[in-house]
Amino acid sequence: MALGASHRLQDGIEAVETMTRFALAVLALASGVYTYLGVRSILDGSATAVFFAALIYSCAVSVAIYAFWTYMSRFYPHIIGAAARTAMLGIMALGCLMIIAMASWLNAAALAGSAALEQHLAETVEDYTADLDRAHQNALAAQSLLPDIQRTSERFQRLSDQERESGALTGTTGAGSVVQLLGQMAAQLKELENGIAASRERVTTLFDEGRAHLATMRGLVSAPGAIDPRADQFAAEAVALTGTITALEQTSIAASVKRAAEDLSLGFIAPVASGLEADLANRQDQVMETIRTSVAAQSKVLSEAADQILTREPVGERRFVPLSSAAAVLRYASDFIPSWAGAISIDLLPAVLVFMLSIAHGALRRQEQSLPFAERITAAELLEALEVQKALQRSGFDIQTAISEAEAREQSNITSLDLSGKGPRK
Repeated sequence: MALGASHRLQDGIEAVETMTRFALAVLALASGVYTYLGVRSILDGSATAVFFAALIYSCAVSVAIYAFWTYMSRFYPHIIGAAARTAMLGIMALGCLMIIAMASWLNAAALAGSAALEQHLAETVEDYTADLDRAHQNALAAQSLLPDIQRTSERFQRLSDQERESGALTGTTGAGSVVQLLGQMAAQLKELENGIAASRERVTTLFDEGRAHLATMRGLVSAPGAIDPRADQFAAEAVALTGTITALEQTSIAASVKRAAEDLSLGFIAPVASGLEADLANRQDQVMETIRTSVAAQSKVLSEAADQILTREPVGERRFVPLSSAAAVLRYASDFIPSWAGAISIDLLPAVLVFMLSIAHGALRRQEQSLPFAERITAAELLEALEVQKALQRSGFDIQTAISEAEAREQSNITSLDLSGKGPRK
């Protein structure tokens, strides 16, 4: 039974030898084809130069892969020693790393290069969207001061009207110095209010322009067709969007609000009391001092609010960096694990065949060692033994006599050991 199993195993190994060579050739060719596609995506120059360079590189990869795995399938299964087998495993690991370095990543670029570039464009769109939103928020931050400025302006104007019509502050009607001062403060705040309102229109226009660029970029990401023309157009849109974001950052009116708020207090010029009577002039001075205090408090509040807006982190300048398909596959490798697995499997699948052959040869050797010598000897070894026997007979050497003498000497040695008590008794 053991002899039959050994023969069947030997026959199986010989039967798959041709298939093994064919499989290695097909896998090496497939790797070379995808390597060619990957190399073409990263080379620059004339079409002819790129074609021949990619073809030569892919041919070299195919030959290297076929030769490497052929050597491994020929030598590794027949190596028995632990040290030699460990050395061969180390060589196999080194060869696998070299194959991955020279071919597998290019295979992955051919399999998933376009998808990786689209992934890069999609993530870039998200980054630009976040930048546009931050720039818009920074530009609109000063708009939050508009209600306070409007209320203060209306309050000064209302007090001016009340003082003119009913003398609500000084007790004397008419357009005197108090009315003049209140009107001056209301006019300054109204001018600041108009400046903030005008900036809102500019911010809205730039924001709409930026959203239009983003819409075009999103359309380019999902559009059908070759990726390279879309990537070029995407880069042009990215440059335009960067300019829009920069312009949006510069439209913030927070610094202008801060300067205007400081001018309210530092540039406060109270008119001389216009009352002819000393009592009226005294009342006007008191009211103007109260107005000065109120203006200083309002100036401080506006200045502090503007400082909070100015401390916001500005949007950093972002530059779109185009990537080749190979670089994109490396950068977004975690998103394309199936493609990487397929690319590496094409190159390293022969390792499975090598280990299968090694296991089969190991089982064959163990089965042959368990057989009797007569079943393990080959025809060549038998013929060689017969030739030796004939040569000894021609020389006059009696083989049977030599065997009998050897057996007698062995028996004599066993007997002497028994008599001396130094060995086991027969």
